[in-house]
Amino acid sequence: MSFDPKAATRTPPKVVTFKVKRYDPTTGKEWWQEYKVETYRGMTVLDALLKIKEEIDHTIVLRYSCRMGVCGSCGMIINGMPRLACQTQIAEVATEANPVVTVEPLKNHPVVRDLLTDFTRFFEKHKKVKPYTIRKDIEEREKGDFEYEMTPEEHYNIYEYTLCISCGLCYSACPVVASTDRFLGPQALAYMWRYVADPRDEAWKERLELIDTDEGPFSCHYAASCSAVCPKMVDPAAAIQRLRSALLKYRLGMYKKEKIAQKKVVEVKPNPKPLPPEAQPVPGADPWKKNEEPVNIPIDELIA
Repeated sequence: MSFDPKAATRTPPKVVTFKVKRYDPTTGKEWWQEYKVETYRGMTVLDALLKIKEEIDHTIVLRYSCRMGVCGSCGMIINGMPRLACQTQIAEVATEANPVVTVEPLKNHPVVRDLLTDFTRFFEKHKKVKPYTIRKDIEEREKGDFEYEMTPEEHYNIYEYTLCISCGLCYSACPVVASTDRFLGPQALAYMWRYVADPRDEAWKERLELIDTDEGPFSCHYAASCSAVCPKMVDPAAAIQRLRSALLKYRLGMYKKEKIAQKKVVEVKPNPKPLPPEAQPVPGADPWKKNEEPVNIPIDELIA
């Protein structure tokens, strides 16, 4: 998604009309409701929605958490485009000529109420691709006295896909997801490629066979709308094309993972440097005893 880096420095229209799509699950009724909000420079769409909820209409429902584009909770359709509300400046979507912002719940996700959507199916598909490192030696994997070697180049190949915050914007923008619920979706397939390409993972055969179905990458129409709306500049469409290539080669017996990372024992220093005084645990707050007895922090001593 292209961002306007100077949007936060511009002053938006003094008063902006927010047209919010509402939904009441008890009656099944849908309607548009308008709210007028006084804005300020640097105000985001999420700021405006929270102002509406706090000062105008307490009944409006939305999901949010970090307010800084990390958790991915506040995804919604803003002026027809899937966006993160906390990352969208009002000055970016409203002008003096058209001081109106439309806000809707994400597409392709069941609506719970107003702007709140249900991500159950989304995370079921995410879970289906086994988004974690798999090693043949389970006992080895459970030990923590070593690490798997990886070169900077190998890390660079998968780094982009580790930035995914599971916000669901790509899923909302995907026309294939809109037409069939069987398709795994761009987020899940991008995660799949991240582990197929990861040299620390040994389950590449299992992963490729898992997606060798009509739910996998060959159902993608390559509209690339998923990549266009990603707030973290991840390119799920490219990951799907790489999966297609790997899967075709695997079918022909021509694909094999170039390298499997080997483990490297981590050296533990026998006498670690003691913590400085300011980093020492507070008396009465021993983390090892917190499950055994209540923590008793000497507030009076700390204040004194």
